[in-house]
Formats: sequence, structure tokens, C-alpha cells
Amino acid sequence: MTATAEVPAEPFPFQLVPGKTALIVIDMQRDFILPGGFGESLGNDVDRLLKVVPPLAALISAAREAGMMVIHTREGHVADLSDCPPAKLNRGAPSKRIGDPGKYGRILIRGEYGHDIVDELAPVAGEVVIDKPGKGAFYATELQDVLAAAGITQLLVTGVTTEVCVHTTTREANDRGYECLVVSDCVGSYFPDFQRVGLEMIKAQGGIFGWVADTTAVIPAIQSLATTA
Repeated sequence: MTATAEVPAEPFPFQLVPGKTALIVIDMQRDFILPGGFGESLGNDVDRLLKVVPPLAALISAAREAGMMVIHTREGHVADLSDCPPAKLNRGAPSKRIGDPGKYGRILIRGEYGHDIVDELAPVAGEVVIDKPGKGAFYATELQDVLAAAGITQLLVTGVTTEVCVHTTTREANDRGYECLVVSDCVGSYFPDFQRVGLEMIKAQGGIFGWVADTTAVIPAIQSLATTA
């Protein structure tokens, strides 16, 4: 019988299964997180997202040490914006839209400095990076094939923002049969109420979309799997 590690999560304990779990790090990009980036240009407080970086760095380190699969995503578009529908492109302040010049290059354009992941959480060799044109990590990407090929059935979900890309990806994963645990101090929102309600929605009704726990619960479980492997 395969040994598991129990995470004291809500609404009830989550069993981590070795070799079946992947950590997904959603959109920890400079455009969203750094001062002067796209997120801040829209009037958002990026400090709320920057607080996610230290606990997430610790979680990624624990996952790497345990040999757990780590997947990173980046939201963005090709240079000619042919994969960005008008309904998305035309939203937001007219002076700052996707593809416009920003502090870190053209906003949310693949290959630009702002599109890439912050230095503290940068992928290492061998880790999968998924470039996605939408909010969810499964839409128009190879993520499903990557997870299936690796035999993954569980996801530790992290990144930004809680109520948009994290929620969309968690819901997409739930519909595809994955067990999802959202790591609460490793997801962030510009809006405190959205952060609180977003996490409540995940674990409501007996875990309708998944489980919620923080790194003080998740990291020891990952480490215990590593020591018993």
C-alpha cells in the first residue's frame, strides 16, 4: 500500500499521495506583481501579491527537495495579439490595455520582461512552463497532456489572483477529476474581500472545489513524504 501524508486542511484532512501530486504556480509574473507593472497601473495594491512570494518560495523549495513535479504558468499573448479575443483586449482602462507599452515592456506579451516570472520564483531546468492565453491553465494549453503523462491526480494550487486565474484553474481541474488543495498563504488577491471569499468558496459545501490549507500544514506533509520515499 502506498504511504500517504495527511495535511490538516479544511474542510477535512487531505491525503498527499507520492508521485501523484504536482505543485502548480499560477502567473507569478512581473506584470502582475511588481511595482509599476500592469497590475499597479490599474490602481491595485501590489503589496498584497508580493506577500505571497516568501511562503511560495519556501513551498516550491520543499516540493523540489521532495522530487514533486512543479509547473509554472504565465498568462500572455503572442505579439500580434491574434490569440487575444476582442472581449478581453477591449476591457480595462483605455490607456493601459494588453499589448500596450508598460514599464516592463509590452503588457502581457510573451517574451517581454514583464510577462516572465519574478526572479524569486523562477523555474529551474526541467520544470514545465505553460503559456496560457486565458484565465484557466487548461484552456488552449498542453497542461492536461502534461499531467496525464506524469500520472498526476492531485494539484497543490498556488499563485495569483485568487479569485481569477487560481479559481478558474481550480474549477477546471475539479471538472477534470483532479483533487485540488489551494495553499492559502501562497495565493493572493488585490482585494482582501475577494481573497477571503475566494478561499471560502473553494472549501464550501464539503469541499465543492477542493481543500484549503497553509504552508505550515502543507510543507511538513511534503517533507514527510520525502523522508519515507
